[in-house]
Amino acid sequence: MNNPKITINNLNLYYGKQHILKDINAMIPERQITVIMGPSGCGKTTLMKSLNRLTDLNPDAKVNGTIMIDGCNILTTTDDITSIRKKMGLLAQRPYPLPMSIYNNIAYGLRISGRKKKRFLDKRVEHYLREVNLWDEVKDRLKEPAGKLSIGQQQRLCLARGLAVDPEIILADEPTSALDPVSSQTIEEKFKELKLHYTIVLVTHILRQAKRIADHVIFMYLGEIIEQGTADEFFENPKEEITKSYLKGLFY
Repeated sequence: MNNPKITINNLNLYYGKQHILKDINAMIPERQITVIMGPSGCGKTTLMKSLNRLTDLNPDAKVNGTIMIDGCNILTTTDDITSIRKKMGLLAQRPYPLPMSIYNNIAYGLRISGRKKKRFLDKRVEHYLREVNLWDEVKDRLKEPAGKLSIGQQQRLCLARGLAVDPEIILADEPTSALDPVSSQTIEEKFKELKLHYTIVLVTHILRQAKRIADHVIFMYLGEIIEQGTADEFFENPKEEITKSYLKGLFY
């Protein structure tokens, strides 16, 4: 394994009396694609959300354990939670572009971090749109509302917007589930390029997708990690019977 970017130890999360994440121990390697997979309702999205403390938004949430990112336990740190989240770009199941122009969707994050000169913004907007292979499609439409883009283009725009705040980690929650096959392939190929510079954590229930892009796999079932390891180990030599059954498609 590469050096771990994120180390999770004895993580337990409750929503009220419901025990959602149970004694989670995992290491997420730096500059690789880690896929969290498992059947619906197994806790994979909750685990991903815990990495930037989005679970805090639920008033009934109780968490214990440690999530170490660059040597800092983000569950107990006194740092501003916004600074933690700035390290992470978030890509949701459905794209949510800001209700503004294509240009301003990218420039927004740059402006609030104090970078406001138009010449600088123009260059960075172009840079990040090129990063997600969107520039050539929108360069003559930058003043148009982002909502006019296709769903696949909107998802790439949201990825570009996330990259514009200079994250170290990209969190992606089933980012291709609403996309057509061509747009899905574009996003997958982009992730393979981006892992040269970013640590990527991707939630999916699509086995074929995990096989195509994963370097590292975390397999969950009923709130627990059943098995984890390199993609080659996981898919070619699974150790647990429940993993073998899942890979054979006996349950979803």
